[in-house]
Amino acid sequence: MTAPRHALVIGASGGIGAALVEALQDEDVAVTALARSFAGDRHIDIENEASIAAAAARLTHAPDLVIVATGLLQAGANTPEKTYRDLHAATLARVIAVNAIGPALVAKHILPLMPKTGRTVFAALSARVGSIGDNRMGGWYGYRAAKAALNQLIRTLAIEEKRRNDRSIVVALHPGTVDTALSRPFQGNVRPGALFTPARAAVQLLDVVDALKPPDSGKVLDWDGKEVTP
Repeated sequence: MTAPRHALVIGASGGIGAALVEALQDEDVAVTALARSFAGDRHIDIENEASIAAAAARLTHAPDLVIVATGLLQAGANTPEKTYRDLHAATLARVIAVNAIGPALVAKHILPLMPKTGRTVFAALSARVGSIGDNRMGGWYGYRAAKAALNQLIRTLAIEEKRRNDRSIVVALHPGTVDTALSRPFQGNVRPGALFTPARAAVQLLDVVDALKPPDSGKVLDWDGKEVTP
């Protein structure tokens, strides 16, 4: 596949996001790296649409690869929820805002800036726990619901974006369990060899991105390129 000319990584201060930026730069790809914790022209707050719009307006190049690497698992003392007794409106709203609404608003403001011809990729990090068909353990109500919502939003965005550019690819990516602050409290049951460093996860995700073809648009794919059950 043709290497991207310009990549945009949102959530570039996190473990996976920072590793994605480094891996792309190692391949001599021009990268714009944005994050909530960055200042000035590198700042973006995906919970604030005005911030997203301002960041989009500052872009000097049309990105042909966009990766939204943001995510939130814990939004309060009782998250991720083990039981419905832990459910609270405010924490549910926050988890859904970061994991689903934020990436959708990024798409709203960034997709129109991407090239109208040629291969483009817009990807957002999802999670296997967002799969409804694969949910056999329960729990993690807000995170599961948010990632399921993200997956549906990605599917819908893919359909619409195909009308603008028939070679566009819009996907959700499951990176596996990665040794980051998000997963660290929950790594105890991870089987040996299934916990990835951020650097390895980034390379694996970019390998999946490199192999994507237009018919893959709308799918949720894992770090090995396999489709995740809806």
